[in-house]
Amino acid sequence: MSTKNPRVAVVGATGAVGREMLKVLEQRNFPASEVVPFSSARSAGTKVPYMDNELTVIELKEDSFEGFDIALFSAGGDTSEKFAPLAVKAGCVVIDNSNAWRMDPKIPLVVPEVNPEDLDWHPGIIANPNCSTIQLVVALKPIHDKAKIKRVVVSTYQAVSGSGQKAINELETQVSRLFNGKEVVSDVYPHQIAFNCLPQIDVFLENDYTKEEMKMVNETKKIMGDDSIKLTATTVRVPVFYGHSESVNVETTEKLSAIDCRNLLANFPGITIIDYPEKGHYPMAIDCAGEDDVFVGRIREDDTIDNGLNMWVVADNIRKGAALNTIQIAETLIERGLVRVV
Repeated sequence: MSTKNPRVAVVGATGAVGREMLKVLEQRNFPASEVVPFSSARSAGTKVPYMDNELTVIELKEDSFEGFDIALFSAGGDTSEKFAPLAVKAGCVVIDNSNAWRMDPKIPLVVPEVNPEDLDWHPGIIANPNCSTIQLVVALKPIHDKAKIKRVVVSTYQAVSGSGQKAINELETQVSRLFNGKEVVSDVYPHQIAFNCLPQIDVFLENDYTKEEMKMVNETKKIMGDDSIKLTATTVRVPVFYGHSESVNVETTEKLSAIDCRNLLANFPGITIIDYPEKGHYPMAIDCAGEDDVFVGRIREDDTIDNGLNMWVVADNIRKGAALNTIQIAETLIERGLVRVV
C-alpha cells in the first residue's frame, strides 16, 4: 500500500453529523492529505470549520469522487444509495452513516471495538450502525465473549438530536412557548416532546415494533456475528438534547457476577465505568455529551434469574453514535492496510 495519506470526502458536511465528522477528523489528527466537504446544491457554498480555517462546501455530483480515497457519508439513505456505488467505482472506500446498506449481507456493519475483522471483506462500502445499537454492542461484546449472551432486554431513552437539527429546534421552541403560556406546535414528532416521553421512534411495523426497535434487534445480531442472541427493544424519545441512555438487562449462559462484569467492562476499549451508587455516581447524558467513550454504570445482578445482569449505558449519539465511529472505521481500515491510496 502507498505511504501517501488518503484524500477524504465528507458527504453531508453541513449537517450535525457531518460537522461533527470534521471536528473528529481534526481532533484525532486523522492522516488526511486533504479533506473536502460536499453537500446538496442547496447548501453548496456554505463555509464549515476545519483546523484553523474554513472549508467551502462543494455541490455533490456524480463525478465528485475522482481522486479521493475515502468517502464519509452522512446525507441520508437516498443519497447513499445513489452516490456510494459511484464513489466505489471511482476508487473510494465508502463509510456510510445511513441505513441504506446496514442489513445488506455483502456489506460489513462495523463497530471497531467489537468486529474490526469484518472490515477485511468489505466490497468498497462499509455501513456505520444505528446510534443506539453502537453503544449497546460495545457494552455487550465483552460479556458475550466471557459468558455467552442468551437474551437482552433493552429500553432506550434517546435524545432529540437523533432526529436532526429540526428536532433540537422543536424542543427548544416548545419549552420556550410553554414557559410563556403559548400553544405548543409539533412538526417533527407526532406529539409534544417538551416535558414528555414518546414511546415511538420511527414508524410502526406490522409486528407493532417500531423500525428503530427492529434496527437494534437485527443490527446487534449482525455486528456480534451471532443470530442466536435473543433481543427485544423498546425505544423512547426523551426531552434531552444530546446523549442516548439505555437500560439493559442481559441473560447469559455462564454465571457472571456484577464484580466480574464491572472488571470486564472496565478493561474493554471504549468503555468508561461510572458505578458508585453509594455516592450517587452513574452515567448521565449531560456528562457524556461531547465524550468519545460509552459510559456504563448501575451494574448489578438480576436476582429473578440464575444468570442475569442489569446495567445503564450512556453515550453521545452524535459523536460515538455516528461521527466518531465512522472515523474509527477509517482509522482501522488504514491500520489493516485496507485503503488503496491513489
